[in-house]
Amino acid sequence: MDETLKPFFAPKGVAVLGASHHPEKLGYGLARNLLMSDYQGAIRYVNPKGGELFGQTIYRNIEETPGPVDLAVLLVPAEAVAESLEACGRAGIRAAILASGGFSEVGAAGALLEEECKAVAAKWGIRMVGPNCIGILDTHLPLDTTFLPPPGPPPGSVAFISHSGAICAAVIDWARGQGFGLSRLVSLGNQADVTETDVLGPVAEDRHTRVVTMYLEGVSDGRKFVSAARAVAKEKPVIALKVGRYESGQRAVASHTGALAGSEKAFNAAFRRAGVIRAETSEEMFDWARALAWCPLPNGRRVAVLTNAGGPGVTAADALESHKLSLAELSDETKARLREGLPPAASVQNPVDMLASASPQHYADCLRVLLADEAVDAVMVILPPPPMATAAGVANAMVPIIQTAKKPVIIALMGERLIQEAVERLRAAHIVEYRFPERAASALAVLADRAESVGRCDEDDLRRTDVDPEAVRKVLGQSLPTEQGFLGEGDTLAILEAYGLPGLRLLKATTAEEAARAAEETGYPVAMKIDSPDLPHKSDVGGVALNLANADAVIAEYAALMARVKTARPDAEIQGVTVQRMAPAGQEVILGAVHDAQFGALVMFGSGGIEVEGLGDVAFALAPLTETDCEHLLAATWAGRKLAGFRSLAAADRAAVKDALVRLGQLAADFPEIVEVEINPLRVLGEGAVAVDVRVRILQ
Repeated sequence: MDETLKPFFAPKGVAVLGASHHPEKLGYGLARNLLMSDYQGAIRYVNPKGGELFGQTIYRNIEETPGPVDLAVLLVPAEAVAESLEACGRAGIRAAILASGGFSEVGAAGALLEEECKAVAAKWGIRMVGPNCIGILDTHLPLDTTFLPPPGPPPGSVAFISHSGAICAAVIDWARGQGFGLSRLVSLGNQADVTETDVLGPVAEDRHTRVVTMYLEGVSDGRKFVSAARAVAKEKPVIALKVGRYESGQRAVASHTGALAGSEKAFNAAFRRAGVIRAETSEEMFDWARALAWCPLPNGRRVAVLTNAGGPGVTAADALESHKLSLAELSDETKARLREGLPPAASVQNPVDMLASASPQHYADCLRVLLADEAVDAVMVILPPPPMATAAGVANAMVPIIQTAKKPVIIALMGERLIQEAVERLRAAHIVEYRFPERAASALAVLADRAESVGRCDEDDLRRTDVDPEAVRKVLGQSLPTEQGFLGEGDTLAILEAYGLPGLRLLKATTAEEAARAAEETGYPVAMKIDSPDLPHKSDVGGVALNLANADAVIAEYAALMARVKTARPDAEIQGVTVQRMAPAGQEVILGAVHDAQFGALVMFGSGGIEVEGLGDVAFALAPLTETDCEHLLAATWAGRKLAGFRSLAAADRAAVKDALVRLGQLAADFPEIVEVEINPLRVLGEGAVAVDVRVRILQ
């Protein structure tokens, strides 16, 4: 842990600046919570009015308080915070939680106050959490620097880091109602200094924390966040709810790659690289956190379903398949053992339907049998209110079995009023239960995903040694890009060649006769394309002619192509045409790279051609790529999956595509000044691949 952050998580003493006698004020609540938390360090209250509070002296100035105090919590008017920080600095305090509001979150005037606080903190070397936050809570130390009404959450094993104080307040209240304990909670507020990346490691270091959850509105430094999260995810699961998915504005882009990228795809790629599990909803995040905190990880994705009714079993089977889990194939021995204790009409196929007459003993016995089957990786138990027993009776029968099981067991405890006693019994035993099978299936999938991803956090980036970055630097140093930043096609192909990306020889021509001579040189059939810095999407204006088989065809098409382009875009600067030999037949895909402002280089892969944006069959990964990234890009897209062949479509060279992805990712990572690269299409052959049309745009 960064030594400057230690006072936030293990303070020797805490001073409350703004402690109040008045119960209706937040300063009273903060002072009360700190005392009630049973914090064992020194507690000091500060208020210019002086007096006593909860039997303790209220000091008029922080500089008068006896030590040891290394953490100050400020709950004073925004205009007084900078002055209070100065006093903390003079008193030797180097960590402060700014719980006060009225800063950048309220507008320009507040932003100036925040800058003033940052200047004071920098002067004294004070680390700040906040402003506009509700503080830090540790249920095991214990420590409560929040001002929220009691009671706080019970001790638990899930930590929560949040950009929103209101979300923190809701989670604390919800956790107690759910019997769901928290280990640590950090409210970050405006992040004038300490950020989500700064606290992620220290929060996860806590021995009581088994899972870290995060409510994020963004990240302060993308690559640093990925590095910190990846280090934590090696040891403990990290689940993030990233909000702000839909943007009202749209940045101007010049290529398909740029249009298809965007902050959300960058976040998805970053989370995947870091091993962070992304939740879509708050409910999902804490559903998964409970499962990851309380369940062992499975060895695979094969699930047995145990139920007392057919309908819920079918629902469970559908839900499991939707999450890429499978129904386990039960062994003959397992089926025989199940038959021994069940009525003849019961089904011992998976899902196992014990019928409505199932007793607590039936549930317990069948659960033992399923857990013993080596073909079963996890069990979902479905329990609507049983007509012949109580839900609590069934829960009591299963608790000791689940607590000693080495496989995850999740219960879909259906209903509400009739199951409350069972819910309380299971939660007290730290056994995961949800109301419906769909939520249980979702949690089982996350457990399986986590089991598969743990080893990937240490995966090395893939890099090729036969690349020539010096050649690229030379091209970039001498290039004359267009106003939009696009390089000429000669420079573009030189960059591809330097990084071993396969391209077609390209010749330029400014007359029909020159085009015919170029075609003779490259060999027929040829493709002829308009050469214009103003037309990145040539086919949109009729600027592409394919399969020209001889000189007569080239000469005739030259005039026709020029006429089409001039009609469609009379304002465009025309520099002639380019001529290339037609690539052999094969599957067409798109490869792209774009520089994201937060996370740096991203690589894109998907279905190529003119309909790429309409189809949306693309996936992104952070560059440079790992082996897992390459596999994800291919598996996540139809373009990647059909490389193996489909119906009359011949199989194409998957290895060549992966190699091109690695090389493109390495190029993008090595040269941040290259803001976009697009290969559309990359023609993938039975053996090898060739870039047919390429654009490179650099930072202007």
